Parts: sequence; structure tokens; C-alpha cells
Amino acid sequence: MNTLAAADHSSRIRNAVLTDTTRIAEIYAHYVRTSVATFEETPPDAVEIAARFHRVTTLGLPWIVIEDAAGVQGYAYAGPFRDRSAYRFSVEDSIYIDAGHLRCGYGTRLLNELISRCEALGKRQMIAVIGGSQSAGSIGLHSRLGFETAGVLPSAGFKFNDWADSVLMTRTLGEGGATPPETES
Repeated sequence: MNTLAAADHSSRIRNAVLTDTTRIAEIYAHYVRTSVATFEETPPDAVEIAARFHRVTTLGLPWIVIEDAAGVQGYAYAGPFRDRSAYRFSVEDSIYIDAGHLRCGYGTRLLNELISRCEALGKRQMIAVIGGSQSAGSIGLHSRLGFETAGVLPSAGFKFNDWADSVLMTRTLGEGGATPPETES
């Protein structure tokens, strides 16, 4: 039986720093090895995570962590949804919580903060590409924070000798598509 951790009320969200990449790699490796939450099949090491961190932050996009007295317990970041210029107002979120700290509010706090930071950057759409249509925790978290299912890509990935869907969810940021953007991002 999985014992869930209680939320640490002294926990805080802060910008991730390069020295967090080892812990981020540890958190992510659990999901790579045990679930279809990610379609990655080999856990990236801290050097690869650092390269990804550098790419995201160099673009001016947020990468944040939540930490408590025991250290970093989760992270979230917004990356470009696609590289073509017309997508520049859309971001894709990624969020992972230490397996021992699920369902204690850390995911909600991280995703809320990520949404807020992306809105402040003038982004207009956040897209979640969720591995596995059975990923109820991630789908539920995104739904609670205003994401709507845009579609399902059936059998988009093959992992653990089985096919897995990708669930696409979207959330309007700021005024979304109701008005043209005020500034170029």
C-alpha cells in the first residue's frame, strides 16, 4: 500500500536552479521507469536534465520547484509547444511530483504558479500532453485547474509492451484567443 505524505505547510515554490537538476532527474526517473506518464523509456541523467533546463530558461520560460524541509519534492516547467513561430504564444506544461508526495496539494500549487507565470509572460494557451488515458491523477489535476480535453491520440506510444494513448488538454491563459497579443514574445 502506498502511504501518502502529508503536505508540509512550510513548503515553498521557487525558481529551479542548476543544482536542482540531480533531484529533478531522480523524481522524473521514477515516472520513466514505472508509468506511461512520459513516453521516455530511458531516464535522462542530471546532465541531460540540465541541458533541458538551460533550453527552457534561456527562452525566458519558467521552471519551478516545490521544496519542503526534506528538499525538492516536485517540479514544473513550461516549454515551447512547438518550435514554429506561430506557436510562440502557446506553451506546454510538464509537472512531476515525488511519488511519496502525491495528493498532498503540491501539484495543484505548482501548476497554479506555472499558469500565473505564463500569463504574466503574455502566453495565451497552455497545452498538456498527458501520457496514458488512464493517468487519472494528471488528468484530474489539469481538469481542476481549468484545462479541457481537446482530444485523444489513440495508441500514440508503445511502452512496456503495450500501446498508450496521449491525452491533449488545453487551458486559456489571460485573454486567450479573444484579442491579439499586445507584445511579441
